[in-house]
Amino acid sequence: MTRVDINADMGESFGPWNMGDDASLLKTVTSANIACGSHAGDPDVMAATMKLAMQNGVGIGAHPGFADLQGFGRRRMTVPRASLQNSVRFQVAAAIGMAKSLGGHVRHVKLHGALGNMTSEDESLARDCYEAALSVDPDLIVMVLCATAQEAAVRDLGCAWAGEIFADRAYNDDATLVDRSKPGAVIHDAAEAGRRMVEMVQAGAIITASGKRIETSIDTICCHGDTPEAVEIAASVRRTLEAEDITVQTLEGRWG
Repeated sequence: MTRVDINADMGESFGPWNMGDDASLLKTVTSANIACGSHAGDPDVMAATMKLAMQNGVGIGAHPGFADLQGFGRRRMTVPRASLQNSVRFQVAAAIGMAKSLGGHVRHVKLHGALGNMTSEDESLARDCYEAALSVDPDLIVMVLCATAQEAAVRDLGCAWAGEIFADRAYNDDATLVDRSKPGAVIHDAAEAGRRMVEMVQAGAIITASGKRIETSIDTICCHGDTPEAVEIAASVRRTLEAEDITVQTLEGRWG
């Protein structure tokens, strides 16, 4: 039986400023990547989002990124290694502490935005970030972009990990994501998103914008929470997967 998790980035509101419809997404997804206050979110938003996740039986993940609220963590930054590792530790520890105070626990970690993109290209940078997160909790499942430097890093570390593909993003032929500034980089059609996820999961491969197939281990599908179509896309992906007898369930890690 084929099984897959559906995850979404959330908890990205800040004070009175609202980002996304987390409450609706949490009725569809099985894992939540919750912002840790650096690229988005704040302590109140983190707590509220975690409570909602727990009420819906959704797995909680820490979602650290660059300390860049104004740029939403999507601007590439050069940060000294030690400082970057401490930032990741700080964010992951905050998420773990908040979840524990609510009677829950953080199961996984996933890097956000520009930090995620940079680590998908640079194995050493990915390893630095993952080592920092695992130094806080060695039992975390590390969510990685399939077939990138991130996957190479976790395989080398020997930690629990899960391979991720994106429902709403187009791929380059090296398995990295097409830059958001380019036409077609973001997929807005919910039906298209559902169809392409079924195709990739059944093929066990990323299918790039050019049609190239990159065989990989697919454990989870990301539906971004900050687009206008986010709730519709997530629902379409889950509905289309289940129509093809693909079981949707909370994230499970793999080793090696």
